[in-house]
Amino acid sequence: MTTRALGATGVHVSQLCLGAMMFGRWGEPDHDTCVSIIHKALDSGINFIDTADMYSFGESETIIGKALVGKRDDVVLATKFHNPMHRTDLLQRGNSRRWIIKEVEASLKRLQTDWIDLYQVHRPEPGTDFEETLRALDDLVHQGKIRYIGTSTYPATEIVEGQWLADRKNLNRVVAEQPPYSIFVRGIEKDVLPTAQKYGMGTLTWSPLASGWLSGRYKLEGSADSTSPGIRKSTGALDPSLPENRAKLVAADALGKLAAEAGLTLPQLAIAFVLEHPGVTSAIIGPRTMEQLVTQLGADELQLSQEVLDRIDEIVAPGTILDGMDSGWALPAMTPAGRRRSLA
Repeated sequence: MTTRALGATGVHVSQLCLGAMMFGRWGEPDHDTCVSIIHKALDSGINFIDTADMYSFGESETIIGKALVGKRDDVVLATKFHNPMHRTDLLQRGNSRRWIIKEVEASLKRLQTDWIDLYQVHRPEPGTDFEETLRALDDLVHQGKIRYIGTSTYPATEIVEGQWLADRKNLNRVVAEQPPYSIFVRGIEKDVLPTAQKYGMGTLTWSPLASGWLSGRYKLEGSADSTSPGIRKSTGALDPSLPENRAKLVAADALGKLAAEAGLTLPQLAIAFVLEHPGVTSAIIGPRTMEQLVTQLGADELQLSQEVLDRIDEIVAPGTILDGMDSGWALPAMTPAGRRRSLA
């Protein structure tokens, strides 16, 4: 397994990061099966695992805790906070100092560890001062409960703000960003990746298979499989007649043919593409089954030719997002309130 340095931390992580969103009731409910998948990943050379408190409402962290008994020192462990941990209680969510200090203890307990290597803010929270969040995380670094601070799905402007705050307020800085990135979701090539590179940050990217659209399961002549846990389930999200879905199916068909010509599977092509960008540290793979894991292992060792990369650019142009809903966030300035329009 190839490795890259996580920004300027000096920590070397595998280029494939095991994402654990599918471990637990959201994906594979059998804990023993999940533990087997984790152990297979570790035996294959993966030393980087990413999860979040919200994944199956803590169950994913619990499973990882079981799997890492006796193996904790061999793993760079990342988790996240921000999203609701209770359906109605507004105090059990967010980026406030109050919640961070409470929730890190819950994550440590579920993970059966004394420290978290990379503790990430899962999403920005416009109503909470970034300095409030960063100061709380800085305290946790000094307490030894977390080693490094990360963000997930932050726009470039807020990444810069985090670096500015750390410099001006003498706080531990954010060392890594976790954005969405795939052949279908290339928006971060415009600003997020160059910004992270400028500040010497690591970048672990999520959904290299574009929520399953690049898994090879969806054919131009067919329709998206509504049983897939990866494809967004919102109204019309699977309708192949929608322009954005039609564009995905057409592009996936062309990419599948390109992968076959290159002697690769479509998932291998998709993951290798993400890792070709010099600003990417690791690509997060999120297998639900052992078979899915095995088919994605080794993608980090592939190198795409310039011809293949050029043809990918012809199919989906650099900086393009085929479906804006896949970007993971919306600019506050583009909301109705931000544009001074009625919310009624």
